[in-house]
Amino acid sequence: MNIPIFWRGLNASKNYLDLLVWLELKPLLLFNSLKKITIMARQFTNIAFTEGVKTAQTRYGSREIYQKFLKRGVTEDLLTAKETEFIAARDSFYMGTVNSNNYPYIQFRGGATGFLKVLDETTLGFVDFVGNLQYLSVGNLLENERIFLFLMDYAHRRRLKIWGRAQVIDDNPELLEQLSDPDYQAEKARVILIQVEAFDWNCPQHIPMRYSEADVAQIKAPLEARIQELEQQLALSVNS
Repeated sequence: MNIPIFWRGLNASKNYLDLLVWLELKPLLLFNSLKKITIMARQFTNIAFTEGVKTAQTRYGSREIYQKFLKRGVTEDLLTAKETEFIAARDSFYMGTVNSNNYPYIQFRGGATGFLKVLDETTLGFVDFVGNLQYLSVGNLLENERIFLFLMDYAHRRRLKIWGRAQVIDDNPELLEQLSDPDYQAEKARVILIQVEAFDWNCPQHIPMRYSEADVAQIKAPLEARIQELEQQLALSVNS
């Protein structure tokens, strides 16, 4: 029996007894698993499901499932409280652009927590800091406004993908200050505004659990407090 590769992966991530379940309840469980792992933003399929992607889905056994999903219709993707909270908690993301030679370029963007800001349900904005002065991402956006953001939460094994169109703004000091964090020490260059066209949440498969310095400090704080308390109690008992 040909069990699609991505279905085996979903089962592995949830520790299902996949073979036994697949034999008896294949259609129902596959649909339910998709709902459990991720609720796909449907506008994403119009952008990402190219003919090549559809061919791959057919080859590896998932095309029928996504065709049924698409029959529900396509809706506009609006950022909700869930996405807004997730974005506000990030201190970095990966940004993809495409140059005029049709080569993609990925760049890391970092800053203070929440430096990527949700301005409304379809708009993001952030301050672009002075870097190595190559202007690869900015130059790409001047020729092709399409942009892709990949936001990672390693500690909780979550990831959010965002497709959009970007505008490079050089001459708006008020907006620059509005989006700036006064406590973050960096030379501010410009603003990049992003009109969100689609987003998609990914499943947690294969994401390594990593923690920032702040995360580790938060985890250690109650342990260190308890150690200090026990040391004080021990010192009192020794001196009594």
